[in-house]
Amino acid sequence: MKRILGIDPGSRFTGFGIIELNAGRSRWVNSGCIRVTGATLAEKLCLIAEGINSLLDEYQPDEMAIEKVFVSHNVDSALKLGQARGAAISTVALRQIPVSEYSPTQIKKAVVGKGNAAKTQVQHMVVSLLGLSDSPQEDAADALAIALCHAHTQQSLEQRVVALGRKTKITG
Repeated sequence: MKRILGIDPGSRFTGFGIIELNAGRSRWVNSGCIRVTGATLAEKLCLIAEGINSLLDEYQPDEMAIEKVFVSHNVDSALKLGQARGAAISTVALRQIPVSEYSPTQIKKAVVGKGNAAKTQVQHMVVSLLGLSDSPQEDAADALAIALCHAHTQQSLEQRVVALGRKTKITG
């Protein structure tokens, strides 16, 4: 069994989603948002780190997956997002937990099957794949999608390694 923490970083809300992967099946553990309400940048980054530390203490994930920064038209927003990501990654890395990063396109493709899927499609698939009775808040759904993307990517890699092992004859 592997426990994965997905993080959707943000300067106002940092979404989190925790899933367990067991025998190829993903199970919802918890999800929600860390509200980032500090007045200064340092206070905001501290709240993100404290929130993630609490999650690490309570749920003890084996791995963490986080969304990569993408720049659209607002460079200031991208910089704030990058700082939130840095706080999250540093907090997890200090505990020696492996961190993987995925682009929004990779996440959507892994969860929905299309890299240009709408947010509503991502939310719908998160609910369906995890058997949830209700749709989580948008940031939490995105974090769960990131965790699912990581789970699917890792499963694919493991299957390829097994397949390659079968094709290779070991002689001694």
